[in-house]
Amino acid sequence: MANAGVQLLGFTLAFFGFIGTIASTVMVEWKASSYTGDNIITAQALYEGLWKSCASQSTGQIQCKIYDSLLQLPGIVQGTRGLMIGSILLSFISMIVAVVGMKCTTCMSEQPAQKDKVALAGGVIFMIAGLLALVGTSWYGHRIAQDFYSPLTPTNSRFEFGSAMYVGWGAACLCLIGGGFLCCNCSGNSSSRKAPRYPPSNTATGKDYV
Repeated sequence: MANAGVQLLGFTLAFFGFIGTIASTVMVEWKASSYTGDNIITAQALYEGLWKSCASQSTGQIQCKIYDSLLQLPGIVQGTRGLMIGSILLSFISMIVAVVGMKCTTCMSEQPAQKDKVALAGGVIFMIAGLLALVGTSWYGHRIAQDFYSPLTPTNSRFEFGSAMYVGWGAACLCLIGGGFLCCNCSGNSSSRKAPRYPPSNTATGKDYV
């Protein structure tokens, strides 16, 4: 049952990646205000996410505002939203597919060859979902770094990577690794079995019967 153990490990990693992708998408700390200027002590900290922006006061109060209009959002926010939501949907589909194809489940147990193919499909979809999350977070992070080093950006308006970025990168890696385990574990043993060899028939040739 070593193959079933590898499949279960891959599914567990991918499942945690699925949870991390959801957490990263709903978190507001995609980018946080930078303190690289002359004013080190500031009265508030600004955070921006995919769905709302928040301001944390020095007194501990946090005020958040949901983005009002979808059409007024920057293209980077709209694109990252689509990539992260697509990753979540594909991860959910791949979980259902992988559960059907895993060796530790009884679904399609009478068809081992087809069961391996279903597990392979679940692993591939998991890897595609992880790739979408990786592209979304990397694209957003590239824009943050580009604006940070741009001489046209005021010092007090610069942002750095927020905690949601690191959660998204970690979740994407877990989906890729888990999907890879599900893919590499699906060997074609059931389909590549050789036909059984039968012993040569003992024909009574050359014998005389009375």
